[in-house]
Amino acid sequence: ICIMEKQVLESSEERTFQYQDSLPSLPVPPLEESLSKYLDAVKPFLNEEEYQRTEDIVKKFENGIGIELHQKLLERAKTRRNWLEDWWLNVAYLDLRISTQIHCNMGGPGPFIEHCWPPKEGTQIERASINLWHTLNFWDLLRAEKVAIERSRDAVLDMNQFRMLFCTCKIPGINRDSIGSYFKTETEGECPSHLIVLCRGRVFAFDAIHEGNMVTPPEIFRQLTYIQKRCHSEPDGPGLAALTSNERTKWAELREYLIDLDPKNLTLLEKIQRSLFVVCLDDSSPHATPEDYTEVTRLGLTGDPTVRWGDKSYNSVFFSNGVCSAFCDHSPFDAMALITMLAYAEKKIIENEGKWKGSDKVRDIPWPEELVFTVDQRIISEIGRTKELYYKKVSDLQLVHYAFTSFGKALIRKKKLHPDTFVQLALQLAYYKRHGRPGCCYETAMTRRFYHGRTETIRSCTVEAIEWCKSMLDSSASNYERLQLMHKAFAKHNKMRKECENGKGFDRHLLGLLLIAQEQGLPVPELYVDNAFTASGGGGNFVLSTSLTGYTRFSGAALPMVQHGYGFFYSIRDDRILITCSSWKSCPETDAEVLCRTVFQCFQDMLQLTVAAQL
Repeated sequence: ICIMEKQVLESSEERTFQYQDSLPSLPVPPLEESLSKYLDAVKPFLNEEEYQRTEDIVKKFENGIGIELHQKLLERAKTRRNWLEDWWLNVAYLDLRISTQIHCNMGGPGPFIEHCWPPKEGTQIERASINLWHTLNFWDLLRAEKVAIERSRDAVLDMNQFRMLFCTCKIPGINRDSIGSYFKTETEGECPSHLIVLCRGRVFAFDAIHEGNMVTPPEIFRQLTYIQKRCHSEPDGPGLAALTSNERTKWAELREYLIDLDPKNLTLLEKIQRSLFVVCLDDSSPHATPEDYTEVTRLGLTGDPTVRWGDKSYNSVFFSNGVCSAFCDHSPFDAMALITMLAYAEKKIIENEGKWKGSDKVRDIPWPEELVFTVDQRIISEIGRTKELYYKKVSDLQLVHYAFTSFGKALIRKKKLHPDTFVQLALQLAYYKRHGRPGCCYETAMTRRFYHGRTETIRSCTVEAIEWCKSMLDSSASNYERLQLMHKAFAKHNKMRKECENGKGFDRHLLGLLLIAQEQGLPVPELYVDNAFTASGGGGNFVLSTSLTGYTRFSGAALPMVQHGYGFFYSIRDDRILITCSSWKSCPETDAEVLCRTVFQCFQDMLQLTVAAQL
């Protein structure tokens, strides 16, 4: 009976991907609903006359070509469980020709400096070995489908993005990139099991499995030490990885050239593409404190390009003072899947006090092999040119990553306010204070309750938010009025978030209608060339590009969406709020440091308001 019970228990445990086939399809919202939401969203950016004009354009669309486009979109949705998936991948990521490593990749610092691992020279390899081991265990759990299924309230969330954390790489194309993903669960078959290590311009590989068992931290330590000793005592390698930071077509051409130079180069490139992930041994020692992660975040995102493979879905970066960060291609997944994996490793590291408590026995495993590419003078000089361009671009980046420590989620919840909305409205107020006008804002909502769902746009700059901002700057407004307006703005934002998560947003719908028009060879409808469309952020023109990275100790960032914009990313903990804010120095009117400090001030003002209005 005992054995029978055990079997029943084991088989009744949920498997990570078991509900993938029963998730609902991504819905297409009703046309008039989406258009009415769109009209509401453009209001803050238009005067009476402009709004009238836009309203006419929208009505014309709704009663004209819009009907036909919507009909065709519904047809498409009938034959696909996610009508958006391929389109989104292409339009948002794979069709881009700019340097995606700079403009699209995401990354963030490990929070270990706050507990187990304060910055300390000489700890790089030891800490890397422990961190990598826990990450490899997560890969093992994922292959066995033992990673817990995520839920939002009671709804099962799509787990597909987790497959992309490992053995996944973007491959540059002349007109459009592609994604190679080689991960397989145990039931699906063999999965690549080697790691790539980048160090001082050189590339190494070693297997994470030896004779059927995972390598242990002491064994990883031996492999990384071997690589580091060799790199530190021999000349630097060519730094081929830097080429991934090129504009996409340029990198695609150089990749073709490399393959033509020597077919062996293709084998090596494929070895990198198929690898579990990339380990980056970086010689920098970024300053980092629990209140100020600026330098480690900046280097994590825009550090030495010869020790980052920009196309790889996960680069695990270890600095020489034992501080670490993650760096990822954004196309195959969104930040939450990554954060789940990082938080798993962190929990294990804390449980073991940052140490390895197992056996120190090191098996006789094969030494790492170096991947030596055949290069010629052209490739060497292209690497030089690429590095020069890269450093020129990233030197223009202004980025700060600070902790606001006066309060956090606990106090905000106590005031019966939603913490995410609290930060979004503080940002609206800060932007309005600094720039004297509404700032069109993109906040990521997660649509993972649908099959292969990814994101929808919450447009945080609402009429309600701006009314409240104006009252905060109007000395004749009473605190009671301000609080009423603030509650209205909160209610509106919370309603929008819920709609977006339930597939009732409008940005992806409008994108779908535009893409149908393009596929049918129809002219671009007037709605999309109307000034209101761009002014309100449409077509990737959001001045504020924002996202909550959750309620864990992990925070991360990406760069601004537009030249005159900001990247604004935040994580919310019980006692603090961490903010990463970025802008371009070459834009005279934006200043990430000032905006971040202003947001901190707005946090205080909002809290004061809830107190003052009660008096």
